[in-house]
Amino acid sequence: MEFVGRTDSLALLAAARERARAGHPQRVLVEGPAGIGKTALVRRFLRDDTHVLFGAGEEAESELAFGVLEQLLGRDGTGDGAGSGPRVGTGIGIGAGGRRWADAHAAGAALLEALDEAQGAGGAPDSDDRATRGPDTPNTSALDAPSTPAPDAPGTSAPDTPAFAPDTPIALVLDDAQWADHLSLQALTFAVRRLRADRVLVLVVVRDAEDPRLAEGLRRLFTADDAVRVRLDGLGPAELAELGGGMGVRGLTARAAARLHAHTAGNPLHVKALLEQEGAGLLEALDERDVTPPAPKSFTALVLAKLAACSPAADALVCATAVLGMHCTPADAWEVAGADLLDEERRAADVLTALEEAVHTGLLTEAPGDPVIRFPHPLVHAAVYHQLGPSRRAALHLSAARTVRDQAHRLRHRALAAAGPDPELAAELASLGRKFAAEGAWANAAGQLTAAARLGPEPAVYEQYTLEAVECALLAGDVPDMGEVAQRIAQFTPGGWRSYLLGRLSLYDLDRAEALLTDAWHRCDPAAEPVLGARIAGQFAALHGSMSHGAEMAEWADLAIRLAPDDTATDMIRVLRLNGLAMSGRAPQTLAALAPLPDPALATPAQLEELLGRGTLREWTGDLTGAVRDLGGVFGACHGRAASFRVVAATALASAEYRAGRWDDAIVHTDLALSLAADTDQPHIALYCRMLAAQVHSVRGAFAKAQAHARVARVYAAGGHVNPALWAALAEAHLARAQGRPEDVLAALGPLLALAPRGDLEEPGTVPWADLLAEAWAALGDEKHAVQALAPYEVLATQRGHRGALLVAARARGTLEAARGDTVAAERAFRSGLKHAAHVEAPFDRALLHLAYGGFLRRAGRRTRAGEQLRTARDLLVRLDAPPDLGRCERELAACGLGPAGSASEREPRTRGAALLTPQELAVARLVASGLTNRQVARELVISVKTVEYHLGRIFPKLGVDSRTRLTAALAADGPGPEPGRPEPGRPRPGRAP
Repeated sequence: MEFVGRTDSLALLAAARERARAGHPQRVLVEGPAGIGKTALVRRFLRDDTHVLFGAGEEAESELAFGVLEQLLGRDGTGDGAGSGPRVGTGIGIGAGGRRWADAHAAGAALLEALDEAQGAGGAPDSDDRATRGPDTPNTSALDAPSTPAPDAPGTSAPDTPAFAPDTPIALVLDDAQWADHLSLQALTFAVRRLRADRVLVLVVVRDAEDPRLAEGLRRLFTADDAVRVRLDGLGPAELAELGGGMGVRGLTARAAARLHAHTAGNPLHVKALLEQEGAGLLEALDERDVTPPAPKSFTALVLAKLAACSPAADALVCATAVLGMHCTPADAWEVAGADLLDEERRAADVLTALEEAVHTGLLTEAPGDPVIRFPHPLVHAAVYHQLGPSRRAALHLSAARTVRDQAHRLRHRALAAAGPDPELAAELASLGRKFAAEGAWANAAGQLTAAARLGPEPAVYEQYTLEAVECALLAGDVPDMGEVAQRIAQFTPGGWRSYLLGRLSLYDLDRAEALLTDAWHRCDPAAEPVLGARIAGQFAALHGSMSHGAEMAEWADLAIRLAPDDTATDMIRVLRLNGLAMSGRAPQTLAALAPLPDPALATPAQLEELLGRGTLREWTGDLTGAVRDLGGVFGACHGRAASFRVVAATALASAEYRAGRWDDAIVHTDLALSLAADTDQPHIALYCRMLAAQVHSVRGAFAKAQAHARVARVYAAGGHVNPALWAALAEAHLARAQGRPEDVLAALGPLLALAPRGDLEEPGTVPWADLLAEAWAALGDEKHAVQALAPYEVLATQRGHRGALLVAARARGTLEAARGDTVAAERAFRSGLKHAAHVEAPFDRALLHLAYGGFLRRAGRRTRAGEQLRTARDLLVRLDAPPDLGRCERELAACGLGPAGSASEREPRTRGAALLTPQELAVARLVASGLTNRQVARELVISVKTVEYHLGRIFPKLGVDSRTRLTAALAADGPGPEPGRPEPGRPRPGRAP
């Protein structure tokens, strides 16, 4: 199968090879635990190299003097370093008759001679006296062609292989260096120290650079600052899914891959062993939350051998810990273990003695000050748990149910101990699951209801619990294959719940979804079944929302809240109501009617929904500062909410940040939303985010990234739904506008004219597009179509009194009238736009108005006034870092005879301080500067602490600082001042309210 992942590591190795090719010898240390893929990485890296000397340590031969060196030089002294490695030597003669060397120095000198001759064979200059060669002294001897490699050496070139290129570097590989004999390590150290201008790449592969079996001199050489260190960790979940596909195991979803990663730490050896051993059965185990996936048989054998050597007390302690989970307190484990010990065994032992024995054998770990004991690896836990027989496992689970204090954990252990249907236990599980659902803890609710369904005594009970479990799993973003689930539910007895859930699973088939939800509504008596009625009404609200029917969306959402305000089975119902009211033209009235809301950190789930809705409405009405404040607070407080809620919160925040001109933050939050949607196998819930990402990358001039996002949105638009078609059209249109292609703007937005009557697509402040379409028509000389596109939007903007919408409409009207040749009307439109701009926060909209007006004035011969407008536009565009429009502005200024003003640092965007950072680095830097710890930053940005540390390792040298205090000062000194004539609004941190 193809090699998977490791692109960063391969890039490091490739860069080292290029430096070696240039005559700068390279030392590379490849390190990582057993089975992590070190040798596979080296094989992949050197697969096209035929000029490799290879040797590998063997544990059984670690005392064999010069054993590894003989592999490198050839046991017969021919220099044919054939081994089991990725490639072998070139077959060149480099030694004298297979003799033994007097000491490590003599052996090292022989290795140097071998490398000299190898470079000569490959076209490298030779040297008669290495001691006289300095790092910058070139060799000038003639080139020699390589001799024919040994025909039976694996991986060698065919006899008719042409001579190596003159600059081919020599790769010397020592694998499993921790098992190499000491004299060989000393000889290698001697040789490597004397490489100066050689085209040699030395790779030492080891499990741990601190292994005491490594020669100290070699360790210092390969851990020095000028050495290249490649540390291999486990493959990521996406790479594991790719690995599984390459092995023929299809359907490894993002969630299953994430669990497999947690189970194996991404170790390719263990993953491949499990996939080969379990096949598709592994997917079933990974999909069941309460099922511990197995361990590879070879790994299990090693663990069970250790367990067999334990005393009864230590064995019982380890097995009890396995039943309790990956970790627990020693007291709990010992109490559970009591079910596994005879009375005399328990009296003769104590927990600390048993624990010490388990730790000594490597089955458990403990640390001073840590109140819990742990398994050293998930696979050790799996190996121990799976070796328990049914009777022993059930007894230990029942003992655990009596020991643990949390109700959910008690019920879980009782369920795992159950041997068959148990109506009473099923009812208890279902009751707890429904309690979790009412609190919005969807994943926990799904787990309890699934366990209840397994223990249900009758088909009707099983079906009801299963339907509720699937609903909760949907809300948790934990249904990887909706088609399979729908097929299973379709076999259930017809009823309101069945039709409702099938309709919920079919929202991307609007006709089918509407028919199923209508059937569910007819089967339901809302007065008698208010909870089911609220669920159906909530889905009707979502259905109308997907069609941009604002009034209907608000009406159904309001009905759902009235029927069951605390149990609508969606944590977006209040957002749907508020958005629906705004889409139907009632945003200001809706905002005014909202009751005061608390700080997001103190909000109830319902209040957090209303805060999300309020933030969105504030953005739509032009209060961008308030919108960013609300939405930043919601995003910072929603870590425990469903994935769909977090995706919507991150996207709404990014949208407000985009309009407020905080484009770096917007990029960070669109990336977070998209990654969360992908991680939960719900890419369809982030289509608006795709459009937004395409928009911000377009104005930044990152056209390839924008095109990639637009392409994904277009795939979903093929279904004919209004919203996906709208997002795809806007993504493509914004890209085309930024690239100056009005004909492509028309191609993208033209279909929206037909869609507009089907929904509230023209409501000012929501998703403006009429101005783009009108300007594109005007640019192509079709004023009639431009007027048809713009006039309805102007009417609505005037009726609503929406300043932001009136500004963009005025810009489009001015452009249109200028194209018609009516300079008076154009002047009037642009001046009207300037009046509205004084009340509009959105800096990019204002910049485009000044740019359009300045261009009009320049073409009218009024260059002085044109220069004023264009300079204002340029100042805004520089602060925003908008290269495409800044380029247009500079060209207009040049046409006015006005060159760039100010210093280079004032003219060029993204050249100073924070501008040198990527959006993710900037987000990390700002949070650190605000006083957060690395762990708090990781939580805010939904990344690991290691990733925060990695970013800081890049941020500090970029900004030339060496402490968090100086980082804060650098960001403060580098921040842009207020925009011309405008105070700078408050800037809350990404992901958190101020």
